[in-house]
Amino acid sequence: MKQNIYKSAALVTVFSTIEKTLSFFYRVVLSRIIGAEGIGIYQICLSVFAVFLTAASSGIPVTVSRLMAKSNATGDVKAKNAAVTAGVVGTLIFTVPMAIILFFGRNAFGFLFSDDRCKDIFLILLPGLVITSVYAVMRGSFWGNKQFLPYSIIELLEDAVMVILGCILVYGVTDPVLGAQRATLAVLVSYVFSFIVSLFWYFKKGGKFVNPKRQLKPLFSSSMPITAMRTSTSVLNSAVAVLLPLLLMNAYGLSNSEAISLYGVAIGMSVPILFIPSSLIGSISVVVAPELSENYYRKKTALVKYDVEKSVKAAIFIATLLVPLLFVLGDEIGAFLYSNELSGEIVHRSAFILLPMCLAMITTTVLNSMNCEKKTLVYFFFGAAAMIASILGLTRFVGVYSYMIGLAANFTITAALNLRLLKKKCEDIKFIKYTVHSLIVIVATCAFGIMLDGIISRYVSLVWQIVICAPACLAFTAAFLYCLEMFTMRPFKKLISKN
Repeated sequence: MKQNIYKSAALVTVFSTIEKTLSFFYRVVLSRIIGAEGIGIYQICLSVFAVFLTAASSGIPVTVSRLMAKSNATGDVKAKNAAVTAGVVGTLIFTVPMAIILFFGRNAFGFLFSDDRCKDIFLILLPGLVITSVYAVMRGSFWGNKQFLPYSIIELLEDAVMVILGCILVYGVTDPVLGAQRATLAVLVSYVFSFIVSLFWYFKKGGKFVNPKRQLKPLFSSSMPITAMRTSTSVLNSAVAVLLPLLLMNAYGLSNSEAISLYGVAIGMSVPILFIPSSLIGSISVVVAPELSENYYRKKTALVKYDVEKSVKAAIFIATLLVPLLFVLGDEIGAFLYSNELSGEIVHRSAFILLPMCLAMITTTVLNSMNCEKKTLVYFFFGAAAMIASILGLTRFVGVYSYMIGLAANFTITAALNLRLLKKKCEDIKFIKYTVHSLIVIVATCAFGIMLDGIISRYVSLVWQIVICAPACLAFTAAFLYCLEMFTMRPFKKLISKN
């Protein structure tokens, strides 16, 4: 069983890494073609769209997956199909009326955007609200059935469609608004693609739409807190998209275009680099969550403890590898990818956010798998309040860094509260010693990396600084972890073991 988890996690991680790398470099291409202003407009539209999409479907896929895991534990096949059908019905009840209201009442919703140019671009995405919410349910069914290969392939192909079409559409565009419009169209086409392919696969593998009555109540009961938390996250991001440019304009006398450009640098360029671990954490969550739920409902306490410990330590391990890398090479990465000094500076100064971010993400998933959705929602609001307070109170003093400070506070509060609850749910889990050792490794590697970078920067170009320092820092970190017995080759051996 553990060997299957390793293989599934590796499979999802490989595909997810390729997908996120593709999306990341697509952002680089967009930033160079349509500029920081175009990226800012594009990001604002996606942030507002994400609010409605999240409200429609964010909690349902996870809940569908968990209900299917519970049905697997009891051997109830009909309940599995009913869970999927309930998910589709639940999401359509919200998305269809909402899409109609937003389309015909578009002039009344201008307050959602900090830039009026975003309104017409946002309408391009509206059909995606319905079809993507249905695809999200199909995604949950893949997780519940542990069909990780088709899920990974569809996700990768969706991104590939967006990137290829987006590059074709924005090629040669000089107007930032037109560029944002065409990039948004590519997003919509990618949504249509994943919707069609996922439905085809679901029915091909014997899936059916049946009477959902028996699963509607448990679906809504479990999904509402998750949906509320994730919707609040999207609302928070949209609030930032409105507040931050306005506060920058008031505090520093910037024009609207200048403020949007600064927002685009921070949110559209720097944050995607800092959120690189989220794809790896997501891969772990996709594989562990169904397994953890199934063991939880079967009351297999030892296996639950094992899953929780390994998940938390994996998140810490990912942060330990990446924090020194971004701290040492943040400036160089920003200059290389975007030709923008500020983006690199933000990455460098904000690299330590990664540890609480990874812990907050994985612990929220683990707790939701253990039927603690309402408590994680409350914890999220504590973190969100800290972020808003930071932006409102600090922007006049530190500019866009108020958002980064807010992110750090948000993740730290959420992670601390989640870990406290996990210790109550699984009293014997051990991660404190592992965390302390990881902090020691991070500090040591940062010191090593800074010295190495300082030496070679005198003799080689920016590209070669990255080429030399990145693997050197990773090797130093891995060696240190191995010496502290925090890293072994056992999982890799299990991946290739025939038995």
